[in-house]
Amino acid sequence: MTYSIIGAGNVGTALARQFARSGIAVNIANTRGVDSLAELAKELGDHVTPVVLEDALKAEVVILAVPFRSHASVAAALPDWSGKIVVDAMNTYGISPDELKGQASSHVVAAAFAGADVVKTFNQLPAKLLAMNPAAQGGRRVMFVAGDSQAASGAIAKLVDDLGFAALVLGKIADGGLLLGMGGPLILQNLIKY
Repeated sequence: MTYSIIGAGNVGTALARQFARSGIAVNIANTRGVDSLAELAKELGDHVTPVVLEDALKAEVVILAVPFRSHASVAAALPDWSGKIVVDAMNTYGISPDELKGQASSHVVAAAFAGADVVKTFNQLPAKLLAMNPAAQGGRRVMFVAGDSQAASGAIAKLVDDLGFAALVLGKIADGGLLLGMGGPLILQNLIKY
């Protein structure tokens, strides 16, 4: 599979570090342009490639590491997301429940990315911890995964494992995915699987 990270803030760069550490190729794009990512790419080596947004969206798996409200502008960059997996690594800091209209944040994301399979993961750890080696205390840090497509959730669980985390699939977004939203009991949990 091919991978892109959209966003080069704390979470995006933490994920880029995990891809580089694991030797998995990933493109990274942001709104500031390729030049703003040159230093990060130089630091992380050949596996992390800065690209423009248009090229990043060609990946089979697009990881959203942007502020929650920015997901709509990313979604608008492609008319049809069919056949792609969109990983919702965002949290809803500063978003009122009214803005989500009673929905799980990942359902809001799924509505914006027409045709994509949306999977929620990479959002439960603080960015600093997310950037660290997932091997810890004789085990691996747990990364929860939830999505409405079993195939997409399985593909992302494999990526999570390949990055060194211990994937734990929680089921569909309306079920396990709700545990990963702001205020959910699994957010900011640093659990280790032995």
